[in-house]
Amino acid sequence: MSGVHALVLAAGKGRRFGGRKLLAPFRGGVLLDAALAAALAAPVKGVVLVSGADREAVDAAAQACAVRRGEADRLRIVHASDHAEGLAASIRAGVAALPESASGVLIFLGDMPDIPGEIPAEIVARLGAGAEAAVPVHDRRRGHPAGFAASLFPALAALEGDRGARDLLVRLGRRVAEVPAEAGVLADVDTPEDLQALGG
Repeated sequence: MSGVHALVLAAGKGRRFGGRKLLAPFRGGVLLDAALAAALAAPVKGVVLVSGADREAVDAAAQACAVRRGEADRLRIVHASDHAEGLAASIRAGVAALPESASGVLIFLGDMPDIPGEIPAEIVARLGAGAEAAVPVHDRRRGHPAGFAASLFPALAALEGDRGARDLLVRLGRRVAEVPAEAGVLADVDTPEDLQALGG
């Protein structure tokens, strides 16, 4: 097991969806289950889930998913009190919850349910080989989960706004390792129609 940990960002309100997006029924569970399962299946020491809107229901759904998988001991849930700011607030809360021993982090989005199973391990491998950051790429577009070495934790902790770590990755330029991937690394759910298109 590496010293890499995972963050699952699950704090959004899901306004374009009509609210409670991550709790929408999906493939026999709820939408959040798929992203959390991918994080728990990754070769990481632990998983931090960051909740915000619908905190109690999201926390309960996450705990239930981890229990079903027999991995409740690997899940920690933290709350981003300033989640209304956007993705950066969730990243800051998640990074602050990582142990000092963490060598890196994979960032998953709670509304991306189709991450190919092999991709998290490949991202972790790139970090282990010395990459400062690593991302999956499909059709020339970068997706998730994105991986960051511990050297970038201060930069992640300084993020602001709703663009997540996108600008940080741009600043890193060619120092970002790119991993070829299938389309699932780009498939997110913004609307009920998106959910239906993914088989929800």
